[in-house]
Amino acid sequence: MNAPSNHEFASNESSIGTILVQSGRIKAEDVERVSRLQQEENLRFGDAAIKLGLATLSDIQFALSRQYDYPYLQRGESRVSEMLIAAYNPFSPQVEALRALRSQLILRFGDARMCRKSLAIVSAEDNAGRSWLAANLAVIFSQLGERTLLIDADLRQPSQHVLFGLENQVGLSNVLSGRSKSDSIVKIPDLIGLSVLTSGPIPPNPQELLERQILPQLLEQYSESFDVVIIDTPSANQAADCYAVASRAGGALLVGRKNRSRVSDMRALVEKLSETGVGIVGSVLNDG
Repeated sequence: MNAPSNHEFASNESSIGTILVQSGRIKAEDVERVSRLQQEENLRFGDAAIKLGLATLSDIQFALSRQYDYPYLQRGESRVSEMLIAAYNPFSPQVEALRALRSQLILRFGDARMCRKSLAIVSAEDNAGRSWLAANLAVIFSQLGERTLLIDADLRQPSQHVLFGLENQVGLSNVLSGRSKSDSIVKIPDLIGLSVLTSGPIPPNPQELLERQILPQLLEQYSESFDVVIIDTPSANQAADCYAVASRAGGALLVGRKNRSRVSDMRALVEKLSETGVGIVGSVLNDG
C-alpha cells in the first residue's frame, strides 16, 4: 500500500511515510494529516506524526533504520533470540557500548575490513558472556555493511544455533570431519549481511577436530568470502580447544564478567595465548 499520490513530500519524508504505511504502523489516509501539520508548523514528517499521536518514537526509529539500510528486528517477528540486543534494540546504551567496541576492533586490526582477519572470542571460565558477545558483535558488524560470518567453534556446549533459531544438524563439526562442505553456512534472512556456521553435532573428539589442518584452511577460505569472521570458542577451563582455535585466528578478544572472573585466571589465559603467538586485541568486562 502506498501513500496518497496527490501529495508531494521531500524524498526522505516520503520514504518514511511509505515505510510506515507499508509496515502497517500508520494508515494511508493518515499521511495527509501528517503532511498538513508538517507544512503548517514546519516539522519533520516523523515529528508531525508523533505530535498527532499517529506514530511513536519507536515507529520513526524503525522507519529511519529501513530508510538508511540499518535493519533491526521487531519483537515476536523473528526466530532470532531477543537476547541479541543489537538486533532488537540498536538504540540502547548497551549497543552503543558494543559499537564503541566495534570501532576499537577496527582500529586495532588496521582498517574497516579488519584486514580480512578472523577474531576468536575467548574467556577463562564459563558464564562470562562470551557467546552473547560474539553473537552481538556479529550483528553490529553486519549492520555496518560488512559481510560477516559467525562461527560456533564451541563443540562442547554450543549456543549460537539457539540464539539465532537455527537447526544444528550440520555445522562446523561436520565440515572438520569431512562429512560436509562449506555450504553448511546459513544466511540470516532477517539480518542482511550476516551468516552463521553452527557447531554441528557435538563430536566425541572436539579438540582433535579443531587441531586438524583443515581449520586454518577453512578460515583462510572464509576470510576471502567475508569481511569479518567472528569465532565463538569454549571457555579455557573446559579444555584446550580455545587455544587451538585462537592460534588459527587473526587475534583474540578476551571476555570476563564483573565480580565473577578472576584476574589471575584471565592473566593466565593471556599468557598461554601469547605463548602460542596469538595477538590479544583487547579485553571486555561484562557488567552483571
